[in-house]
Amino acid sequence: MNKNQTKFLYVGVDLHKEKHVAVIIDCWNEKLGEIAIENRPTAFPKLTQAVKKHLKRGQSPIYGLEDVGGFGRSLAIYLKEQQAVVKEVNPKRSSDKRKANITMEKYDSWDAECVARVLRDDWKVLPDVNPLDHYWAIGQLVKVRAGLASHYIGNVRRLHQQLSYHYPSYKQFFSQVDGKTALAFWENYPSPRCLAKVTELELAVFLKRESNHYLSLNKAKQIMKCILEDGATERECQNQRDVIVQTLVRSHRSTRREMNILEEELGKLLLEIGCTLDSMPGIDKVTASSFVAEIGEIERFEHADKLARFAGIAPVMYGSGNKRQYHKSKQGNRILHDLFKQLAIRQLVVAKKTKQARNAYLLHYYEQKIKEGKSKRQAIVCLMRKLVNVVYYLMKSRAKYQMPYLPEQHVG
Repeated sequence: MNKNQTKFLYVGVDLHKEKHVAVIIDCWNEKLGEIAIENRPTAFPKLTQAVKKHLKRGQSPIYGLEDVGGFGRSLAIYLKEQQAVVKEVNPKRSSDKRKANITMEKYDSWDAECVARVLRDDWKVLPDVNPLDHYWAIGQLVKVRAGLASHYIGNVRRLHQQLSYHYPSYKQFFSQVDGKTALAFWENYPSPRCLAKVTELELAVFLKRESNHYLSLNKAKQIMKCILEDGATERECQNQRDVIVQTLVRSHRSTRREMNILEEELGKLLLEIGCTLDSMPGIDKVTASSFVAEIGEIERFEHADKLARFAGIAPVMYGSGNKRQYHKSKQGNRILHDLFKQLAIRQLVVAKKTKQARNAYLLHYYEQKIKEGKSKRQAIVCLMRKLVNVVYYLMKSRAKYQMPYLPEQHVG
């Protein structure tokens, strides 16, 4: 046991919507106390007062919280205002502590104690909690937008399904089923019967107006021909079936408008914190916001290695005797891990027509790893680790991304 461990008491908190449960342990993993408090600011002093009763001379408490961006945010803010040391404990770590016990148990008090035990063992490497309003707001906006995006995708899928009943050849009408002109068409003509008294010329005028003069008579003829070849699709309850299509179109537009509003607000916040991640190919405003939401303030990570461990990208060593092997980590922030994986894959994109690589330098790096004998999966992990350095640097320096120089012998 490290001598420094005796200087602290470890307070693990199991966080809930209405109530938090805290367990206090010492450096020998001995449980000293337990307290339940309501999740409201006026109740938080009860926790710090209860902890003080167990402090010996020269000791100070360290608090461990899991859900610092959700139910535990208010408590995290209070503890930071009290100048307390507050660490963010990854749920995977506390889960592993529970599984390591002889008897697998799951209840609030034991969950809090497992958090405290993780805190006792790993407090030096755990990231500090820093619940700044900008980062919290970005996280909330990202979550809400993700929910809308899921609804948006579901709407497109349902629209495809409904249109297949009405227009069997609907995919030949427009390049995108949810494009501006396409949505206007589905709303005005949700089924072929709505076009019964519409001439090709009238349809051409409609398409021309909705597409800003891009589509006209030829497209109108193509649509009318497809409808004729499909045959009759009208059935009972056709009015109600038409309403379904029109409702999906309106919902689709509304969701897209709300997503645009959220993206605009995300852009404002990214500007205010000086984020330049979206200057890198493969990172748009939404992806940059997602990175910021999961990482928080970059200053809480001393160097890129700690960020890599936080994201579960740094390899884990397994050894016995003189044998040592490194394996891919299954711990860490899995959302952040997936963000780096998606970003790595995007760097390997090559344009079909021009054969121009999105990021020639990183593509070359990936290909070199393949030549060294690594599998594609291993090479992706190597690329992810390299991207951790890039993201760390961009967030730390607030500099814009500069495409690295690729020697001429490697070009093309």
